Amino acid sequence: MEFDFSLDISYELSRWLLAGHVISVISWMAGLLYLPRLFVYHTQCDPGSQQFETLKVMERRLQNAIMNPALIASFGFGVPILMAMPVSVWQEGWLYIKLASVGVLVIFHISLWLWRRDFVYDRNEKTETFFRSINEIPTILMIVIVIFVIVRPF
Repeated sequence: MEFDFSLDISYELSRWLLAGHVISVISWMAGLLYLPRLFVYHTQCDPGSQQFETLKVMERRLQNAIMNPALIASFGFGVPILMAMPVSVWQEGWLYIKLASVGVLVIFHISLWLWRRDFVYDRNEKTETFFRSINEIPTILMIVIVIFVIVRPF
């Protein structure tokens, strides 16, 4: 099988869309990987301490200044790419695995927002172990997405 990113749009536009998509996904993934790590540190602090309050600020800035815009940009660049894919690509199974994996990443993103809100209102009940374990979710999904987009096993 030949590796082909041909889209039903101009070559130059497709390359700019792909570049924007890759840049925004990398930024989004950085946040998805880092925010749970901040939560681990947050669970180790005493509520009300300076470190506890500093982590609240760091988490808010990460989510609002990096993760949310990167998520929006990922979709802003990704949807036109998806719409421009040839009809034949829509008959391949890899695309649906990729889209399902992206859906789980979005659910994970929303979950992180909810867990951050618990820290903001000093009502977190999740443990350090919980946040350490969920930190693996975006890594696993990233591996699945990259393999299915690049290798296209089916």
